[in-house]
Amino acid sequence: MEQERREMTFLLAEPERRLLRAIAARLPAWVRSNHLTGLGVFGALGTGVAYALTGHHAAWLAVASSMLAINWFGDSLDGTLARVRGAERPRYGYYLDHVVDAFNTAVVGIGIGLSPYLRFELALILVVLYLVLSINIYLESTVFGVFRMAYGRLGPTEVRIILVLANLALALVPAFLGGWLEWAVHGAALALAAAMLTVLAIRFGKNLHRLARLEPVNSR
Repeated sequence: MEQERREMTFLLAEPERRLLRAIAARLPAWVRSNHLTGLGVFGALGTGVAYALTGHHAAWLAVASSMLAINWFGDSLDGTLARVRGAERPRYGYYLDHVVDAFNTAVVGIGIGLSPYLRFELALILVVLYLVLSINIYLESTVFGVFRMAYGRLGPTEVRIILVLANLALALVPAFLGGWLEWAVHGAALALAAAMLTVLAIRFGKNLHRLARLEPVNSR
């Protein structure tokens, strides 16, 4: 199989890459990629717990936003640090990226489902769809040698920013608009689920077609 290559198509990919490389170059020598991976997991766990506690007080939305920033720092910087130091482990690193990303997403999604802002069933559907997409991304990187950070223009960083902005809106919205906001949040979640399902179906069909052309045909 050809050497794996990274494909980052999301909006903030290039400025984020430059920022992360600048930060990684200034980190102390004792900081390792695995430390940052652990920090990213800690941020995801904190985000999920904070969302689950928003039913007690809306101030937990601010904690969720802070934890999303910690999750971004650890989850996005671990691979960059390895590359800056010339210690990248492509196969091990890509596998770890997929597993940790799936776990982090599941934790955050479950936390959102336990919050008063989104029905748990809908949050669970989004988590399952995302995990299926993650598995498909990993299989594509294994079969075709391409590691995709995103399928389109919205990547992990953009999603985190959207969640932070949503947290701010939820914290500031007047109580009398609560019903309208709940309708808007559920509508956006349903649209996202439909989009993820559509992308999965399209990618699955394209992959089968591509593999059919690559596989030799045995004739009798």
